[in-house]
Amino acid sequence: MKNIIYILLVFSSSFVTAQIRGNATIISRQNVMVPAELANADIYGGQIQQFRQKNLVPNPIITIDTKVLNNIVADSYTAIFNIVQIGKTSQETNTLMKERVAKVKKELQSKGVLGEDVIIDVISFVPIYETVVEKKLFSKKYNEVPKGFELQQNLHIKFTNVNQFEKILSACANNEIYNLVKVDYFINDIQAVYKQLRAEILKTLKEKQQFYTDLGFDLTSYEPIIADTKYCHFPKEFYKNYQAFNSTSLETFNKKQGIVTAKKQTTYYYDPITYKDYDMVINSSIVEPVIQIGMEIKLQYTPKPKEQKPVEKEIIKPKYFLISPDGNVNIKELQLN
Repeated sequence: MKNIIYILLVFSSSFVTAQIRGNATIISRQNVMVPAELANADIYGGQIQQFRQKNLVPNPIITIDTKVLNNIVADSYTAIFNIVQIGKTSQETNTLMKERVAKVKKELQSKGVLGEDVIIDVISFVPIYETVVEKKLFSKKYNEVPKGFELQQNLHIKFTNVNQFEKILSACANNEIYNLVKVDYFINDIQAVYKQLRAEILKTLKEKQQFYTDLGFDLTSYEPIIADTKYCHFPKEFYKNYQAFNSTSLETFNKKQGIVTAKKQTTYYYDPITYKDYDMVINSSIVEPVIQIGMEIKLQYTPKPKEQKPVEKEIIKPKYFLISPDGNVNIKELQLN
């Protein structure tokens, strides 16, 4: 009996581990696009093979690369819904639209969204035409005549808590507004965010410089050059999709009946910037989609050329020779003014 319980526990543990990995990893060979270099990797049903680190090659140039990322929860959001209303006359169309918007505003106000946070953006107001056939004795003529009117507006709804979005969706759906265009994220003081990033990246940079100093490198004997950049990414840039399904098995071809394909549901998920290349991540543990603001500084230190001491040239003074009658030679230097 104990052995049976042990087997069940092992099986349950394996199942939980597989679920933690998620469908996007397990079915990645069938449904998720992978880079060309991973096309033959062991993905389905196993772990991706680990890549070896490249061999280190000593280089006289010292490169210090520092990256810092900040995950910012938005201070406010704006959801944009598209509304289309048609009517027989322009007045009827406008009245119907106003009634729908008024009902949405009233319901939103009861859920904590103020009327001043709901803005109407008129997109178009155009007549709708239909084709009427005008028959004559020997010919037909097709004429376009006004049939009604179409009014299209965008509803901008501002909210400050992400949990309010579900209530906003419910209020719009209750009034037959289903077309969610997008959700924008806003930060009140982005300069304060960049200021914090600069302070953190400078701190990290000094630690790396001290590391090379402790190794015995005198950075003052190097010529530095610098490159830096900053960037800001919003959640809508990092949504990926996959289809969680298994293809038809080969046993189906042995059956006489035809195959009726089903519509495969596309799953979307938020996949933010990975942290593996960053030296520091502020607010690293996130639950909701966030604005990711990063900064990077790269320093390259090239050894300064060694100073060569000037070589003193030896001045050779001209000499002359005096030969006496008895054959003695007397060498004397020629004095130059």
